[in-house]
Amino acid sequence: MSENAQNKLYTDEKLDTSVYKCPNCGGEAVFDAELQKMRCLYCDSTFEVKNEEKVTEKSIDDLLNNAKVWDEAEVYQCKTCGAKEILNKQEVAMTCPFCGTNNIVKTEELPGLKPQGVVPFKISKERAGRIATNWARRKFWAPNAFKKSASPEKLAGLYNPVFTFDAETSSTYDGQLGKNYTTVRYINGKPITEVHTRYFYIKGSKNVTFDDYIIQASSNLNTNTIKEISPFPTNDAPVYKTEYLRGYSANTYNKDGKQCWNECQNLMKYDIEKAILSKYDYDIKSYLNIKTAYLKQKYKFVLVPLYVGHCKYKNKLYNFFINGSTGKITGKTPVSGWKVFLAVLFGILLVGGIALIVNFFGN
Repeated sequence: MSENAQNKLYTDEKLDTSVYKCPNCGGEAVFDAELQKMRCLYCDSTFEVKNEEKVTEKSIDDLLNNAKVWDEAEVYQCKTCGAKEILNKQEVAMTCPFCGTNNIVKTEELPGLKPQGVVPFKISKERAGRIATNWARRKFWAPNAFKKSASPEKLAGLYNPVFTFDAETSSTYDGQLGKNYTTVRYINGKPITEVHTRYFYIKGSKNVTFDDYIIQASSNLNTNTIKEISPFPTNDAPVYKTEYLRGYSANTYNKDGKQCWNECQNLMKYDIEKAILSKYDYDIKSYLNIKTAYLKQKYKFVLVPLYVGHCKYKNKLYNFFINGSTGKITGKTPVSGWKVFLAVLFGILLVGGIALIVNFFGN
């Protein structure tokens, strides 16, 4: 981090870094996803998380100028796969949620930007395990032996950092599109079909509003993974409180707000072009020039809940990811070579059989 960037960061003067203790027995308490309360690990008492305030968007101009350092946490790194996590200062990472090893060491990195809000876990670890098992057993192409023995190992609850962006866009455009049409002419009595294109010019304006456009801020997960298990209720996220992280860890971010905003604008450009072209009946895009003004640009930096785990098959790990709020799941499973072979063989026999029938009746 540059000296200029560090000068723009500041910390809260009063941060509670103590272990959350049960008011009844003094034991350690964690956040219970299904109860949406703090629960004592020793006497099982529960008590409310006092937080009625919802996170609100801020101007993008404030993204760097008023960023807060998340200094009640520390960064740990897995020496096996390189994944990084943020943990409360009292916690020690026993295993890496991405590869399952326990080769975790503390780093000297700053955790970086402090979250404005948190989407709390709503699904328990036990329920997430059942979701993963049922998902693996429904995979058609997976080997039967894998589906029968599929059981998630070392399932971990992990908060993942995302930026969400709001913007009202106003675009003007001009371009040229083409619509195909066919003509038929006869040569020596045989019909010849020809395809032609009729080009036409377009011009106009288009307004598109974007609300809570999510951009992944960590390289530990790819953007497609987050998209596949979206949506997350980021509009209703409460403001950040460390209680929500008790019993969980958090993914680090390594794309700053400016990088994520630039990525968001590129994706918005694609959506704006798609919205413009949806108005026209065309087959070919010759060119399309779009000029866009971005208005009322706002952002939030929010943690969203994930369960990360893996199933083992023939000494290989297959990762899966579960939306900790909705239970939506994505991931990879092994593929049965025999099933693929039989499917290809069946396809060849089917196509061959159809060809024989057509040939028979054609003669």
